[in-house]
Amino acid sequence: MKGPALKLDPWIEGYLSYLQEVKQLTANSVKDTRCTLRKVDQYLNHHRPGQPLWRRPLEDFLGWLSFAREQGYRETGLAKDLSHVRGFLEYSFRSGRCERNVLDGFSLQDQLPVQVPQILNLEEAERLVKAYRRDTAPERHRRLVILLLYGCGFRTAELCGLDVGDVNIERQEIFVRKGKGGYQRYVPVPGGVWVELLAYLSERKGKRGALFRTEAKACRLQNPRVGEIVREAVRRAGLEDWVTPKTLRHTFGSHLMDRGVDVGVISKLMGHRSPAETGVYLHVLPGKKEQAVQHLKLQEKPQ
Repeated sequence: MKGPALKLDPWIEGYLSYLQEVKQLTANSVKDTRCTLRKVDQYLNHHRPGQPLWRRPLEDFLGWLSFAREQGYRETGLAKDLSHVRGFLEYSFRSGRCERNVLDGFSLQDQLPVQVPQILNLEEAERLVKAYRRDTAPERHRRLVILLLYGCGFRTAELCGLDVGDVNIERQEIFVRKGKGGYQRYVPVPGGVWVELLAYLSERKGKRGALFRTEAKACRLQNPRVGEIVREAVRRAGLEDWVTPKTLRHTFGSHLMDRGVDVGVISKLMGHRSPAETGVYLHVLPGKKEQAVQHLKLQEKPQ
């Protein structure tokens, strides 16, 4: 004899009624959706309790997908389940129950195994930052390049494309006008980095043009020169030669993820078109509940 069916949250039950009465889906379609929402909700409540299904961050659903794959679920079945959950989240978003649909634009291909980026630990990152001294202007400028790559997660091309006018003094942030794919964003600057950026601006001649120029001051800083600055810092810090400017960007994302910063926040900081792109950092470090950029180890004051 079967026991009574497990009841879902009233909001989920309301969505199922909406599918049946308003969308007029078949009884089997509603039944399939109920089954999917129940198993996902039960899994997340058991492994990651604390939030209703419609307010879950993307990493929770990524965790469920990983678990389902480990249990041998087929991709076709997962695609169907994902569609059910995405539809529920879209309904919740449009009804004002959540700020956004974290699965909007996400596909299973976004969560297929990818090469996990190599990153620096905190001690290695600090050694790299300290590789350049503060006793001469060229050393201070190179140090600032390292700080911005790690402390703001800039791509090399984005750093080179910055102008003086992109630095917003009042809001302590930098406007990235030339992001990948034309994507623009504002990036807050951590306190310790901001102090050194202001010092750089005060000693830099001219209030217009490229934020960073070649040391001969003839033209805008170019990607190859940024690579040289990083390689010299790596050599001085005694780190392995696999470290590149991109490593610092990966380290930025991974260290924020380690501090429990929401995937959506990191996605916006890094200029990703979708939070799904940011999911790769879930495989690098476990999460902890702290705040974002200001918690990076970059609070050292200038001497």
